[in-house]
Amino acid sequence: MTDNTRTLEDIKLFVLDMDGTFYLGDRLFEGSLGFLEKLAETGRKFLFFTNNASRNSAFYVQKLAGMGCYVEEKDIITAGDVTITFLKENYPGSKVYLVGTEFLRESFLKGGIDLTEDDPDIVVFSFDTTLTYEKIFKACTFIRNGALFIATHPDLNCPTENGFLPDCGSMCAMVEASTGVKPRYLGKPYRETADIIRLVTGMKDDGIAFVGDRLYTDIATGVNNGMAGVLVLTGETKLEDVEGSDVKPDFIFENLAALGRAL
Repeated sequence: MTDNTRTLEDIKLFVLDMDGTFYLGDRLFEGSLGFLEKLAETGRKFLFFTNNASRNSAFYVQKLAGMGCYVEEKDIITAGDVTITFLKENYPGSKVYLVGTEFLRESFLKGGIDLTEDDPDIVVFSFDTTLTYEKIFKACTFIRNGALFIATHPDLNCPTENGFLPDCGSMCAMVEASTGVKPRYLGKPYRETADIIRLVTGMKDDGIAFVGDRLYTDIATGVNNGMAGVLVLTGETKLEDVEGSDVKPDFIFENLAALGRAL
């Protein structure tokens, strides 16, 4: 199903969302592995991209392997990776107070980011499943004192098999309400994410499609940056949501299995 003149034949790289698109919780959606096989059969490529920066690529490699899907770290990019690249390119040498999990902290240190607990230049907020009131208090204080406020991604909720968890966007809304400062969001759907895909793959925009279950992140990344957006109805977005949305996908499928059959 298409909304413009793009065709699936044009797409050579599918940038796949993970939770809500490829799997939910610890269960692969039926047809997910078959979709990757179809890409290989037709000479196409894939790259996983998740806004969930509470984990790193190494974690996701193991998680996918536990579900019978075997990929390498180079096949997975997170919003945390985008943030590291953004900080190194735009604020080299800056001291960063990170509100995030130990997985993200390890990635920042490995990426050469100077982390601190006192007097930072920048506060980076992420989806922190270890969030404490002390972290919130310190972040708000640093921001009031003039530190830049950056967030890895804008997602309000993280889908799970048992419902939705408050995600980075919800946590940042609390900090914004307290400080009056809105964060600079990275990850999907922002340009920095499209840029890192171009950098990593070397592919042109018209050959790239972002595939996912969210209009305001997955699909918007594609359509707002000259790439295609493919919506699957296995997660947050329902078909009736599309009509009232400013973001219109190029293609809509029930799931990855249906998308695979169309290739």
